[in-house]
Amino acid sequence: MKVPFLDLSRQIAAIRDELDVTIARVLDGGWFVLGPPLEAFERDFAAYCGAREAVGVASGTDAITIALQAVGIEPGDEVVTAANTCVPTVAAIEAAGGTPVLADVDPRTHTLDPDRLEEAFTERTRAIVPVHLYGQCADMAPIVEIARARGLKVVEDAAQAVGASYRGRRTGTLGDVAAFSFYPTKNLGALGDGGAVVTDDPEVGEQARLLRVYGERERYRSLRSGWNSRLDTLQAAILGTKLAHLDAWTERRRDLASHYVGALADTGVGVPVAGDGREHVYHLFVVTVNERDAFRATLEQAGVQTLVHYPRPIHRQPAYERLAPADGRLYECDKLADRVVSLPLFPELEDAEVEAVVEAVRVAAGA
Repeated sequence: MKVPFLDLSRQIAAIRDELDVTIARVLDGGWFVLGPPLEAFERDFAAYCGAREAVGVASGTDAITIALQAVGIEPGDEVVTAANTCVPTVAAIEAAGGTPVLADVDPRTHTLDPDRLEEAFTERTRAIVPVHLYGQCADMAPIVEIARARGLKVVEDAAQAVGASYRGRRTGTLGDVAAFSFYPTKNLGALGDGGAVVTDDPEVGEQARLLRVYGERERYRSLRSGWNSRLDTLQAAILGTKLAHLDAWTERRRDLASHYVGALADTGVGVPVAGDGREHVYHLFVVTVNERDAFRATLEQAGVQTLVHYPRPIHRQPAYERLAPADGRLYECDKLADRVVSLPLFPELEDAEVEAVVEAVRVAAGA
């Protein structure tokens, strides 16, 4: 049996009739940038997150950049984030004018370790970008407490964690502002690029709206420097249709993850651990293993496709080696990067395919 890591065509097939109606409605309406479908999605997505404001933008990367600028990040300001994130996080910080500073993570949850933040701070630190990695929130209470004590802004990178919660509150409401991605592979994915800035602060929401369209509140009158970063009307309408299915898809992800955890408990493979008060949405099901290349080769021979998220932390990327601290304080990120493997997990994964993955892992682990 061949088990794909992800097959987006299955999700499309399951809701194709709904999507066809949605797309036809947009085509018939003749409004393709901004407009009522976008406004409706922004209202619905803000309500889903439990926040006051959602601002649709062109990508998750733009969402981080706009969120940082909306809370006042300026050129030269330092922004602390996790070293085991994806490159778009630091690319967005730099696009906002900030200087990325890397911090280490909790080896159990793979998310930013609050106890390691202080060593990354300087007198130029102005913000923290905790990454809700793989679908799990960072440990936000101590992070926010530290930020408030120092007068720092907290910008959630929630690109992988739509619907995840921390102590009963969903992503998008845990800091000053949050950035979401709707890249097609995400739990809530568009049929192209897309993102959103989410906040409870009306002023931050207003600044995000200005930034996404040349700084304009009204046409041809720019109040601040901005650029073009709009979530197009068609993608917004598609996302609105998919949003109605998101909770069901999330429950399926959680059921699959629970089955994996139970079935692999005696294998020696490190399975995801949910931090206290956190509800995981399993954008990715990431395990840790020794001898990763051999492990993946065994699964490939069994027909199971795996990926690695991510094979290099930021400071081991050629473009960002300059961000590596001299004191070697990113030990956990370095160690995890050599051991993480992502197994197939998506809502349309069939039960027989799940069992094939379990069997292949058990063989690879020698269990």
